[in-house]
Amino acid sequence: MQQFSIAIHGGAGTILKEDMTPELEAAYLKALDDALTAGYAVLEQDGCATNAVKAAIVVLEDNLLFNAGRGSVFTKKGVQEMDAAIMDGKNRDAGAVAAVRNVRNPIELAAEVMHNSNHVFLSGKGANDFALKQGVKLEPDEFFFSQFRYDQWKAMRDSDNYSLDHTHQGLEELMKDKKFGTVGAVACDSKGNIAAGTSTGGMTNKKYGRIGDSPILGAGTYANNATCAISCTGHGEPFIKAVAAYDVAAHMEYKNMNLHDAMNEVVHKKLIELEGEGGMIGIDTSGNISMMFNSAGMYRAMQNSNGEKKIGIYKD
Repeated sequence: MQQFSIAIHGGAGTILKEDMTPELEAAYLKALDDALTAGYAVLEQDGCATNAVKAAIVVLEDNLLFNAGRGSVFTKKGVQEMDAAIMDGKNRDAGAVAAVRNVRNPIELAAEVMHNSNHVFLSGKGANDFALKQGVKLEPDEFFFSQFRYDQWKAMRDSDNYSLDHTHQGLEELMKDKKFGTVGAVACDSKGNIAAGTSTGGMTNKKYGRIGDSPILGAGTYANNATCAISCTGHGEPFIKAVAAYDVAAHMEYKNMNLHDAMNEVVHKKLIELEGEGGMIGIDTSGNISMMFNSAGMYRAMQNSNGEKKIGIYKD
């Protein structure tokens, strides 16, 4: 049996130790550990990589600390619109959803699209109709409400500003003691199959039905057993322009780069050229993991069957 492993992230951006209270730091570390434990348990029981990814992301979606699922931010209209994607590296099966409402765990809906539809990407009302058909758990608007999220939105709802939840931009001084962000996971199971998944609530005060990189295969999420599985986090527009997740795989396939070097090329060169702040987690079919970011910090964690386990927030 080969090495199996998993990595998760909970967002990247201006995450500084001096802005974090000890209590909040402890809460983030516990949240990351809980999600890591859930995903790793699937692998430990000889489960598949896609199920491990889904299990880890569900835990993150259920935690108000992160901008995904229950903790999703308010749009311009004062509602939550969520995106998610999951991809299986073994056969490149994938499922994605965008602008869904009241879905407790968008990653589960993305998995339903992958397994039980003839499609890859569903959006809006159609995706919600499919959720009803598949019996995916829905929740009322109140379930997604948090006072902090509401206050954050209220401060900018009368303007044309929008914000990422993990960077400081003017009004975001509001959130100096809190950071939120996209969540994701990558895994390699005991059979050497890999998978990736990403879930997000997008940008506070977003309008026009804006969709970021998270649900777009090749941009924010990608998996292929021939190369790697990647989940991204950060300012979505540059990640889309860079086709960031697939670009890592392309560097591995066509330039024979290893995972670490390919990710380094994309995160610290390609994305920076496009003013793309953020990071990504990656895994290959040997279970090697890389967690890389060009921002001040990234909520991240990894564990493998060789006994290695790491949980981090700030730059090392």
